[in-house]
Amino acid sequence: MHVFAIVNPISGAGANRDAAQARAALLRERFRAANVDGEVHVTQRPHHAAELAAEAMTRGFHTVIAWGGDGTINEVGSVLAGTDAALGVVPSGSGNGFARALQLPRTPRQAIDGALTGVERLIDVGELNGRVFVNIAGVGLDAHIAERFNACEFGKRGMGPYLRIGLREAFRYCPGPVDVDLDGERFRVRPLLVAFANGREYGNRARIAPHARIDDGRLEAVIVDDRRPLARLWGSRHLLAGRPHRATGMTFRSIQHGEIRAAGPLAFHVDGEHGVAAGLVTVRIRPGYLRVRVPAEGGVFK
Repeated sequence: MHVFAIVNPISGAGANRDAAQARAALLRERFRAANVDGEVHVTQRPHHAAELAAEAMTRGFHTVIAWGGDGTINEVGSVLAGTDAALGVVPSGSGNGFARALQLPRTPRQAIDGALTGVERLIDVGELNGRVFVNIAGVGLDAHIAERFNACEFGKRGMGPYLRIGLREAFRYCPGPVDVDLDGERFRVRPLLVAFANGREYGNRARIAPHARIDDGRLEAVIVDDRRPLARLWGSRHLLAGRPHRATGMTFRSIQHGEIRAAGPLAFHVDGEHGVAAGLVTVRIRPGYLRVRVPAEGGVFK
């Protein structure tokens, strides 16, 4: 077994500048314990994870481990999607929504061992304007927050800064009207956000689509109507409690294709990574399009 590991030294590390060395050492230790021939590569800049994943594919590696948050996993998974290579995940982000969707172990040692000794499963991925997402994509407040969070400097990320940005932008964000098409059903709305969920949650148990499954060939679309700033915060308690259907002004649909149109630019995110579209966002599901390596016992596939 030949494994190519990609480590994000910043994700979940705070200001610890020794994280890269410690993570690489643990990977090599677990490689030896599992009698695996593995390489460890540390990202040096934005989008480097995708470049390294492409190198792994060129060199014929069948298993690629991504150690990082949903953004790192997105970069690696986007390269592996549609190939015979399998993705292993060691979660270390602010929310780890994708790892929670897969019900992966929380500790790095257990996650590495699960990727090395586990089994392969096929899962769905979403695609927004040609960009793959493994967990959640959408437009609106969550994309707005993602843009500002991703601008934070080294050592200033984490759950604390994310919550502070979220609270601040909940009072500042002003959405515009959009036309939404969900499998042919049309809506004219001014949404706080529109989410397309492959997984159930953004992370940290903030569940936008509790019934989503990553292997059912569907995306769960959620339209959240706009509301006053204090009502935005009050309504978020349902999200954190895993019961968004109890909040007012919510529309849920299980879809395979969606579109959002606006008169001007549309800010969006894919797995927390920010982007801007020229007035049109198209979304679709790609069933069984990505191989993942998960622990053989338990988990979402049991």
